[in-house]
Amino acid sequence: MNRNPVIPFLLIIFLGIGLVFLLSSQGATSDQEGEGEQTASEEGGGEEGGGEEGASSGDFDAEGFARDNCASCHGQDFSGGMGPALAGTSLEESEFTDVVRNGRGQMPAFSQDQIADEDLTALYEFMAGQ
Repeated sequence: MNRNPVIPFLLIIFLGIGLVFLLSSQGATSDQEGEGEQTASEEGGGEEGGGEEGASSGDFDAEGFARDNCASCHGQDFSGGMGPALAGTSLEESEFTDVVRNGRGQMPAFSQDQIADEDLTALYEFMAGQ
């Protein structure tokens, strides 16, 4: 009896691909449900920490925002790294705001949707007080 070894191989491949599609569709559904819960918690006045999310309307965690968005270039203690030192900044608030809104050199700009003006003031006060 002569069996063809290609048929079991192809069967395993098709079953594997089908399983990948099945699991990825289940994962996509789970991610969408999780986003709905996150959006509901943010509307309830939850704290904001991400750079790509909308500006917060509740309590603003300046240190958390800085750790999430600034520390990778300006150092974990904001004393400088790839970017200049932010701790104890000598910039005036208007210049600080201009740099954050428009970016400078390699630094990306942060829009009103990413950080509100009043939160930017709190961030400046946090950096100046370091």
